[in-house]
Amino acid sequence: MSHLALIFDPLFHLPFINGLLLVPLAALLGAYLRLREEWLASLAYAQVAAAGGILSVLFHVPMLLAAVVTAMLAGIGKGLLQRAGNDNYAILILLGWSVALLIAANSPHGEMLGKALMDGQLYFTGWSHGVSGLLLAVTLLAILPWLSPRLLLARLFPDHFTANDLPGWRYHLVFDLLVVTTLAVTATAVGVMAAFALVFIPSWIAFRLAPSWRTTLWLSGLLALGAYLVAFVAAILLDQPFGPVLVAVLVLLAPLRFFQPGQHPRNGGASQVGG
Repeated sequence: MSHLALIFDPLFHLPFINGLLLVPLAALLGAYLRLREEWLASLAYAQVAAAGGILSVLFHVPMLLAAVVTAMLAGIGKGLLQRAGNDNYAILILLGWSVALLIAANSPHGEMLGKALMDGQLYFTGWSHGVSGLLLAVTLLAILPWLSPRLLLARLFPDHFTANDLPGWRYHLVFDLLVVTTLAVTATAVGVMAAFALVFIPSWIAFRLAPSWRTTLWLSGLLALGAYLVAFVAAILLDQPFGPVLVAVLVLLAPLRFFQPGQHPRNGGASQVGG
């Protein structure tokens, strides 16, 4: 069977749908992380999720479950520190990287799993990723119309909740849990660096080009989907691991950011938020 015919092979239908669900969710949340200037969270949680996935070989639990639980614990721990910014995420990246490599170095199966998590073996994902992606999509669609204006308000008027004696922490906690869960599932599907690239690059471009916050969200998702479709086909035709191909395609999109000067969504479009 030729590589071109493989694109339409039923074997790849489920992995294709899995990626189709997860990729735009990661890019969408990436816009909010960039708004909060916490874009490094994507790499931190993806790396911690990878470490948790490799830890699964020691505790004999499903890899996806271990990755999600580990990332959620990291997210809750970060939330308890009540400090914004990227410094805490840098520590998580280093910790996750160290744990992942140490476990992989001392376990043959862990070494194979670690390589898969770095390469991004989307084509070997199954129903667990599909169900997780569908649940995350439904959850985001249900929660974002309520959560999004509050996140924008917290960013633009950081003293609003304190001044009005409102529990602003709960909005940040809900958002952090959405982020860690989505990134854990995405990282185990497309790879650690690919998950980071999905969060970082589409929103980086969209923040430059989009005239409003709503357009920023749409453009982030569409750029990620476009890159995903190209990478999915290219990786099969070239017989390459999916993760590095997706990262390469996203990097090739990066010059779009310099196409024209745009109005920053935090200045020009935040009032048009609608999720």
